[in-house]
Amino acid sequence: MISAEEAIQRLREGNQRFVTGNQERAMHEKHRTELVAGQNPFAVILGCSDSRVPAELVFDQGLGDLFVIRVAGNIVAPSQVGSVEFAVECFGTQLVVVLGHTLCGAIQATLEQLDQPQELRSANLASIVNRIRPSIETLVDVATTPEKLVQLAVRANIRASVNQLQHGSVILENLVQQGKLTIVGAEYSLETGVVKIFDY
Repeated sequence: MISAEEAIQRLREGNQRFVTGNQERAMHEKHRTELVAGQNPFAVILGCSDSRVPAELVFDQGLGDLFVIRVAGNIVAPSQVGSVEFAVECFGTQLVVVLGHTLCGAIQATLEQLDQPQELRSANLASIVNRIRPSIETLVDVATTPEKLVQLAVRANIRASVNQLQHGSVILENLVQQGKLTIVGAEYSLETGVVKIFDY
């Protein structure tokens, strides 16, 4: 298994290929059949389910390279924590990336829900909104424009999800403390295609 540092470098290089239109990763039947026997992903990506942000494409990776978990707003709930635990324990993956993106619809929906009367709020959407709300409520009075509010909220939500993974699981927390796991946040720009990796 490659180190977290090598994995981050591989993701950065893949994103650069994506941005410049020089993608290398294509599916080959031989590779697909080899993966029947097992997988060895070099990174776990907890990303947003937005159709414009498929992790394999924006990092120019192929079959078996990434263990991808997608959920609106790249939130961390028990099923996502369990999925990350599964990947790092089963495959020895040393890097987890929480991948948010600019103009996130889940963030915008959360901001809109903050202004809605309780009786008009969707109970199902609330399961996402309630996980995002704590990290962004304090930003409402800080941001100077609606656009700035969304930008700050997206980044605050990414950092909150990173923190939840680092401290919301004994398994993951122990691996981080032992230096066997790195968990970072990243933001994909819908406008440029560039992924900025935070805190690393």
